[in-house]
Amino acid sequence: MKDFAGKTAVVTGGGSGMGRELVRQLVAEACNVAMCDLSAPAMAETHRLCEAAGLPQGLRVTTHIADVSDAAQVERFRDEVAERHDTDKIHLLFNNAGISGGGSMIAHGRDEWERTFNVCWGGVYNCARAFLPMLQRAEEGHIVNTSSVNGFWASIGPRVPHTAYSAAKFAVKGFTEALITDLRINAPHIKCSVVMPGHIGTSIPLNSRKIQSGNQSDAMDATQIAQARARIASMGRDVSDLSDDDVRKTVAERERRFLEEAPTSAAQAATIILDGVNADPWRILVGEDAHRLGDLVRRSPEQAYDVDFFERFAREAGWRVGC
Repeated sequence: MKDFAGKTAVVTGGGSGMGRELVRQLVAEACNVAMCDLSAPAMAETHRLCEAAGLPQGLRVTTHIADVSDAAQVERFRDEVAERHDTDKIHLLFNNAGISGGGSMIAHGRDEWERTFNVCWGGVYNCARAFLPMLQRAEEGHIVNTSSVNGFWASIGPRVPHTAYSAAKFAVKGFTEALITDLRINAPHIKCSVVMPGHIGTSIPLNSRKIQSGNQSDAMDATQIAQARARIASMGRDVSDLSDDDVRKTVAERERRFLEEAPTSAAQAATIILDGVNADPWRILVGEDAHRLGDLVRRSPEQAYDVDFFERFAREAGWRVGC
């Protein structure tokens, strides 16, 4: 797809991070956009930023509340898109929404684990199912599914269990690769790409703890503190000597580092993704760390989960995630 102007895109998780930047850059190229998120204020800010940059006359940018893990909500989202954009087709579907959590099968509960898996994998499946008929009606289409480097390397380091997110991202990668043949046979005008970012500067740790706890405040409540204690304990650390304030400070520092010390910004990531859609590869790696890690895993798959493998990669890529 060489040109986004005049087309219609659906972006999940459009209230922050890569989703917000995808919306902003698509709008800048005169693409109509329908975004969904769980946070109305976050989407309102995305919309405000688009307006501040200048909306081309007649362009439609709409916001929709939807939990992508819930098929009924996704179907309602699809129907709202058709109504508010006055169309029966879309050209681009960016399955971007994701959260973290449920890292350990032992230390974390079933609800947290499945919440992560159902958003990161179920959201991709639900949206692909719901919006595929609208893509089929377009003259050309592209499905862009966000996996992760955790779609080929199920780890963020030897000290942090990372099972739910990694399982979901492996599913997203496999599903997208399988779509290549399915679309070629049954809908050849639709392309697909799997996006595999490395460490991108977003607020996913902050947003995830809000969603996992059901508390949308930035301040940590008792549930969030308990979940943070479980996460810290799952890394093998004794948490008995940590006060609630200690936990809050630890979480705040982690969230700050993840956003501010990433080697690739959300805006840079969005540009790489959209350039990839223009160029039409099925595999879009985002960030030099993603490229480096992909090379190392292919070269030494049996050593990929050894401590020295991670330490070598972290040193070469400047990674601090999982350290």
